[in-house]
Amino acid sequence: MKRIGVLTSGGDAPGMNAAIRAVVRKAIFHDIEVVGIKYGYEGLMEGNMELLTIGSVGDIIHRGGTMLFSARSEEFKTDEGQQKAIEQMKKHQIEGLVVIGGDGSFRGAQKLTEKGFPCIGVPGTIDNDIAGTDFTIGFDTALNTVIEAIDRVRDTATSHERTYILEVMGRDAGDLALWAGLAGGAETIIIPEKEEDFDDIIERLKRGRDRGKKHSIIVLAEGVGSGFDFAERITETSGLETRVTVLGYIQRGGSPTAQDRVLASRLGARAVELLIEGHGGRMVGIENNQLVDYDIHEVLEKQHEIDLGMYDLSKELSI
Repeated sequence: MKRIGVLTSGGDAPGMNAAIRAVVRKAIFHDIEVVGIKYGYEGLMEGNMELLTIGSVGDIIHRGGTMLFSARSEEFKTDEGQQKAIEQMKKHQIEGLVVIGGDGSFRGAQKLTEKGFPCIGVPGTIDNDIAGTDFTIGFDTALNTVIEAIDRVRDTATSHERTYILEVMGRDAGDLALWAGLAGGAETIIIPEKEEDFDDIIERLKRGRDRGKKHSIIVLAEGVGSGFDFAERITETSGLETRVTVLGYIQRGGSPTAQDRVLASRLGARAVELLIEGHGGRMVGIENNQLVDYDIHEVLEKQHEIDLGMYDLSKELSI
C-alpha cells in the first residue's frame, strides 16, 4: 500500500485532529503517503483533497474541531454517489481509507468496503454511542465541559434557591448525561435508557426542600425531550421555581483532554496498521484499555449499552 486517504464525517468532536495527526504520521513512518479529504464524503465525491505531510499536521493535536472540516451528504448514500467517490480515489491513487466519525460515517465506510475499497472506521463522536468500544473520541472532553457547566450552575442555583435543569447532548444515548450527572453530583439524571417515574422526581425534590436543601440540579439527556417542557411540568406539579440551561454546541468544542488525545492517537495509528495488514470494513476501538477491532457491519448491528449500575449509584448517592 503506497497511498491512503483520511476524512472526518458527521459531527465534529474534540480529538479528531489528534486522530488525523496519528494517521498521517503513522503512515509516513511506514513510507505511505496520506491524502487528506476535506468535507467528508461530499469532498470525497468532488475530489477535494490534498497530500498531507508531517508538517501539515504539526500543532494540531491540541486543537478542537477538525482541520479537514466535516459535512453531511445525501448524495453519497446512493450507489451513484459511492461510485463517484471510488472513481475519485482511483484517480488520486488512494488504496485505502480511514474514516473518523460516528455510525453514519461507518455506514458509508461499510458501503465502500462492500464495493471492493478497504475502509477502517475510527469512532469520533461526543455521544459515546458506538458499540464495540468503551469510549469514543471527544466524549471525555465534552464530559468535562458539561461538568464545568454543572459546577457553575450550582453556584447560581444555590444563590437563588432554585431547581436547575441542564439539557445535554448525546442524541439517543444517555452516556454524557449519566457520567456528567454522577461526576457533578446531580440530584436527578434523566436518560433515554431508563424510564424515570415523574412522581418520584417530584417527591425527591420536595424531600430535599423539606430538609432545608437550597437547590437541585437535574441533568436531562436531549434524547428524552426538551428541558423547557420538563421544567414547565415540574413547576406546574410542584410549584418549584425552575430554570433551564441548554448547553448545545459548546459541548462539541474546546481543546481535547489528555484522555481524548491519547485515545485518538492510539486509534488512528491502529487504523493504519489494519490497512497495512490488508484489512477493510473494520472499526478500531478500546475495551478495558486494550485496542480492539470489529467488523463494521457487526458494530452497526449492535446496540450501544449504557452502564445502568452507574445510574443506580447516582440515585443512591443523591438521597
